[in-house]
Amino acid sequence: MGILFLVIIGAAAGFLATRLMKIEADIVTTIVIGMAGALVGGLVLRTLLAVMGFAAGFIGAVLGALLLIWLWQTYLRK
Repeated sequence: MGILFLVIIGAAAGFLATRLMKIEADIVTTIVIGMAGALVGGLVLRTLLAVMGFAAGFIGAVLGALLLIWLWQTYLRK
């Protein structure tokens, strides 16, 4: 069940990432991109949390806010 869940989440993440970056890729490549991205992102986040603790949460909040501002300026601003 864990591998099936990883493939489904990888497919969704890869689909979203390829659309946001405007990359045309086949289904297998999209799934692989999503699974690899989840692995890299999970490792980086765990490392940040282990090393920095509270500061990692703050950095994550700032990065999230920057991402939302970028999305707002790119797609919602007229």
